[in-house]
Amino acid sequence: MLIATIGIALSIGGMVFVAPSQPYLYLGAALLGIGTVAYEIASVGYNAMLGQVAPGDRTGRVSAIGWAAGYFGGIVLLVVLLVLCIQDFGGGDVAGLLRLPATVATGQWDVRVAIGIAAVWLAVSSVPLFLVVPEAAADRSRGGGVLSAYRDLGRDVARLWRERRDVLGFLVASAVFRDGVGAVFTFGGIIAAQVFGFSASQVILFAIAANVVAGVATYASGWLDDRFGSRALIMVSLVGLALCGLGVLAAGTSAALFWVLGLTLALFVGPVQASSRAYLARLATPGREGELFGLYATTGRAATFLAPTLFSLAVTIGGSTRYGILGIVVVLVAGLVCMAFVRTSADRAPGVADRGERRGSDRA
Repeated sequence: MLIATIGIALSIGGMVFVAPSQPYLYLGAALLGIGTVAYEIASVGYNAMLGQVAPGDRTGRVSAIGWAAGYFGGIVLLVVLLVLCIQDFGGGDVAGLLRLPATVATGQWDVRVAIGIAAVWLAVSSVPLFLVVPEAAADRSRGGGVLSAYRDLGRDVARLWRERRDVLGFLVASAVFRDGVGAVFTFGGIIAAQVFGFSASQVILFAIAANVVAGVATYASGWLDDRFGSRALIMVSLVGLALCGLGVLAAGTSAALFWVLGLTLALFVGPVQASSRAYLARLATPGREGELFGLYATTGRAATFLAPTLFSLAVTIGGSTRYGILGIVVVLVAGLVCMAFVRTSADRAPGVADRGERRGSDRA
């Protein structure tokens, strides 16, 4: 995990050297690819650590606090980058308090320096994690090659099919609804700009406000998760997301309604993500968290075509970007339906049985 985190920071930092011209295209693409792979690897280890740091009856709370901290940290970084590097203070071809060259002809240093600051931010903020939380020992029984990894993946899926189909069902359901949640972030800005006429600065302001709402809601959702269970919170949040999405679809071109419905929608985004992680953490056998969260990441990646495909299809059929919202809602509802059929030992309120009892009965 440490190596993967270093890889992310170096990949992001390397983007500083990618100038806005054709010869640098392949360098930028390579760094983006390396960073994406490193991020996925690090995320598996990070999520698997939840079992190390969270008591059984507070898994939801700890997961929610971590996710909320990500929202708040992102807001702070965004504001810092806007003020120092991006915001136009009327300086002509320069931007930010650092007065960085902000045109393609001058190298677009406003964006490149902002990326460099983000890389340093990531590296520095990762230090406490590695100093305080010991990394679990690696599983030496696994092969080291690419082919071995795929064989291990096949064996893991086959074993879950034989022994824990409930867990496999959750992995499939979460892959579907997480793709829908991801589409909210991917296409939210596009919808705001093309349907509701938001300017670039208005989109940024909305993003900041939405992240504040999502962070507060996610932090508060941790108590609800531990009180009522992750599954209940996931399903309620998916219903809320779908209803808000339909509301945005029916809002016409009213920017005021988009603000209200969009910020209401933000209430449900974080709880789905945090509770999904907590749910899987409660199902994992001690010492095999990385294996299960690896499958969690893999199934999530396998489903990433759903929302973009349905978004594009809805836009094509409807003839307007507005109808893309319907494609996202369909994915969220599909995930909700899949989740309705998932039944596991973690469905009980977390206080009913301690973590050891629950995990002792699970071999996933």
